[in-house]
Amino acid sequence: MFSRVLQRVCRQSYVNNQNVQYVLPVCRGCIASRFSSSEVADGSKDSATSPAFNHGSESLVLEREVACPPHLQKPQAWLESLETRESKKLAIVDLHPDVFGTFPRLDILHRNIEWQKVYKIIDVRKEKTRAECSGGGRKPWRQKGTGRARHGSIRSPIWLKGGKAHPPRGGRTYWYVLPAPIRAWGLRIAMSIKHAQDNLCIVDSLDIPSSDPQYLEDIAKERYWGESVLFVDDKPLEEMSENFMDAINKIKTYNIISTEGLNCYSLLKHETIVMTLDAVNFLELRLMFFTKQYGSPDLRQDLPILRSQLKMDPHRGRSYSSKE
Repeated sequence: MFSRVLQRVCRQSYVNNQNVQYVLPVCRGCIASRFSSSEVADGSKDSATSPAFNHGSESLVLEREVACPPHLQKPQAWLESLETRESKKLAIVDLHPDVFGTFPRLDILHRNIEWQKVYKIIDVRKEKTRAECSGGGRKPWRQKGTGRARHGSIRSPIWLKGGKAHPPRGGRTYWYVLPAPIRAWGLRIAMSIKHAQDNLCIVDSLDIPSSDPQYLEDIAKERYWGESVLFVDDKPLEEMSENFMDAINKIKTYNIISTEGLNCYSLLKHETIVMTLDAVNFLELRLMFFTKQYGSPDLRQDLPILRSQLKMDPHRGRSYSSKE
């Protein structure tokens, strides 16, 4: 799957030849010119819950501020609605290039996926040592004079039915802490890959008029979402629409997750990702926070205090002696 993504990555240089940026292709935004303004905004004026955007023929781009350098190209995607089975385009949304246009790094994705797979494992195996085995308290034969090798117990690890040397003791976990910047980086790469493969859909909300699961299946079939779909919203599960929750609970391959629990494994497991606009706003704000906080000057100013109190460097994880 990732080999196709790497082939579609385009290399684009800007006015300054020394600064070369790698930008993923804009799939959903590039086809915006093929549709007229009447086809895109048809029926959106009657919707009171649709986001505010310019319905004129000059601009269909949603008025949304994206805090990024002006020389970076902003990825774009259609803003759709789930009120009808047919795909209804409301506007074009500008996305953050550092979140939805990140260069795909398979090693970062591999670290995130392996971390998620490993921390679920708990080794419950337990075998007995020589001290826990019954019997073996008496020396099997005397030390000298028999011609046989010397032994002190029949429960030694070299004996049949003896105890195990360094056996698994049960209750072992393989959990470890993956750095927060690597986790945020993996999420940005996974969402960028989904956007580049045209498998990312942005909707205004997850409200649907019916609780029938066939309604969601018809939407997925009409819009070519595939067999597995992951819905992402900024709301907790308890506050989501009842019709939507009743419909999605009856479909095995459709799942919903809040932005707080979004992870790389779930993003790559499902064929299509459907996000609300509120979820996009939250993820851009949160991921950019984790991207920039470790390089902030405030942390560098607090470094001497951390060295004196904790005796370690938070950037390198190296311990310092009292002389430093």
